[in-house]
Amino acid sequence: MNSTPNRQVFYGWKVVTALLVMLTFATGLSFYNHAVILNALAQQPAFTVQSASIAVSLFFLSGGVAGLWVARWVNDYDPRFCISFGALICGASLAGLALITKVWQLYVLYLIFGVGFSASNLVPATTLVTRWFHKKRAMALSIASTGLSLGGVIITPICAVLVESLGLGRAAPVMGLMYVAGVVPVSLIWLRPSPESMGLQPDDDQTSENETQGTLSSDPFGETSSNSAGDQVAQKVASQPVKSKLPAGVSFRDARRGRLFWAMSTAYIFLMMAQVGGISHQYGLARELLDESQTALVVAILPIASIVGRLAGGWVIEQLSIRSFAIGMMILQVVSLLLLSGGYNPFTLCLGLASFGITVGNLLMLQPLLIAEAFGVREYPRIFAVSNFMSSWGTASGPAALGLVYATSSNLYGAAYLLAAAAGLAGLALFLAGGPLKRS
Repeated sequence: MNSTPNRQVFYGWKVVTALLVMLTFATGLSFYNHAVILNALAQQPAFTVQSASIAVSLFFLSGGVAGLWVARWVNDYDPRFCISFGALICGASLAGLALITKVWQLYVLYLIFGVGFSASNLVPATTLVTRWFHKKRAMALSIASTGLSLGGVIITPICAVLVESLGLGRAAPVMGLMYVAGVVPVSLIWLRPSPESMGLQPDDDQTSENETQGTLSSDPFGETSSNSAGDQVAQKVASQPVKSKLPAGVSFRDARRGRLFWAMSTAYIFLMMAQVGGISHQYGLARELLDESQTALVVAILPIASIVGRLAGGWVIEQLSIRSFAIGMMILQVVSLLLLSGGYNPFTLCLGLASFGITVGNLLMLQPLLIAEAFGVREYPRIFAVSNFMSSWGTASGPAALGLVYATSSNLYGAAYLLAAAAGLAGLALFLAGGPLKRS
């Protein structure tokens, strides 16, 4: 009797869901959690806001450097082991916050923390998405990277309550355990290194594992029928081995010889300087116009807009040129930062934070998409790691640069956000100088 069972959901979407959960815990306990941790440290006699801020810069710098090593590991071995190892480092680093009593100990701990964060965050996550998806890569990455914002909306407030109620000494081990529990199980159980490792193809649009065994053949609508000979299947499979074994794209050696790679990577130094600098000082900016309770509500606008913008962006990219969409987001970043620098009234503040949040959600997602579009997946981990290392310079310097301008401008944020807008404009100019996305 012939049967037509329902086609199973492509396993790549399970990978995307697992990455969303992983990134939610990873960023919620690290990237967005720095403000909570450093505020608690600054209340202790041994630490100041300035010394704690330097620790954050060391975190991003060590993460950028470690990303170069992480890329090789992810490229040569199963990414699940890299992610799990990184999560264990992060868990131990968070727990170690309960033991530090000196500034140098904080710096060493945050250097180690940054290494673990790099191994369990964007480099392995975006590598997996680029392997599992080609045609639907933008949508898949937009869903997975939503975890970057959800972490700030869900996990970080929990950490703030823990630190407030228990104190950093008792809350730190709990946060460390949360990192390990939220990242390691979901990674080991649901992540897989590539579709080929399961007998599948990217986007699930080619021969399935059953077909390669000569037992079943699939039509474009997902229905199955018996195959008595298997010759047609053998011919189809024989015509595809080069695709699976030799992914499309260029080597890092070839990528770095072109203007596009350097223009794109340098542009992201300034784009991330503007983005992370703007994010880190949004609370202080809002306090210039609002009271404490109003500010607590207003600062939620940015992460919410980031989530909505990223999901919408994943759909828009499939309809438009990715380069055109990226240019549009860079322009919107400059405009939103200029609006925030004006300090006009609460309405323009909210409008500026909402539009800025849309760019935050998309510009971070666009970096791996642009690299995959321009250079393919052949040596994507290494190419992205080097580009991400360069952008970490902007990530690390943004908060400090805006803070310095703030301190020299009568403790007002207008000039600081003008600097952020100028950095965003520089990033746009450099990106345009790279020319169109052309794969060698």
